[in-house]
Amino acid sequence: MFKFYSLLWLRWAFWVTLLSISFAFILSFFGSFIIYLFQGMPTLEEEIIEALWSVFWFLSAPMWSFVLFIVLFIRLKFIFNTCTAKYQLRLLACDTKEPLEVLGYGNIAKVWRKWFMGLIWLVVAITIVAIFIASFLFGQESLFDWFTIYWLYGFILMGGYFSFMLLGTRCKNVRIVRC
Repeated sequence: MFKFYSLLWLRWAFWVTLLSISFAFILSFFGSFIIYLFQGMPTLEEEIIEALWSVFWFLSAPMWSFVLFIVLFIRLKFIFNTCTAKYQLRLLACDTKEPLEVLGYGNIAKVWRKWFMGLIWLVVAITIVAIFIASFLFGQESLFDWFTIYWLYGFILMGGYFSFMLLGTRCKNVRIVRC
């Protein structure tokens, strides 16, 4: 089972990272371009390019936060019905308890809510441990000196691994079956 959860998590983490960063950069580019348009499209001199670059990087973190939430929902659908290390997660229909072959986003909404709340609690627990380690072992005085979206994203990825283990126990309609 360790191999199943590890490979499932690796695939999930890869796609969540790739999609969230890509979409965040695309939205940041469009945001920078819109600002450039509203400023009257000045000639692209060195200082204008530097300003646009600064706006792009400024927008990237909030866009990443926004897009990450959406990508977490979208990617949960793809962990079901995919054979990984001779096992797969199957989502059962609410009324008949038969495995669903074709999943829609409406089918995973209830599962996603439970999974997401579990993920939130796991990330909180990991954050508390990190604060403890930063405070007592490394002498950090303030949480906000080191805690950024990048640390939070790492905690989300760590919590994601354990959340897949808890998914079958928290959701009655999720089963792990051999494939």
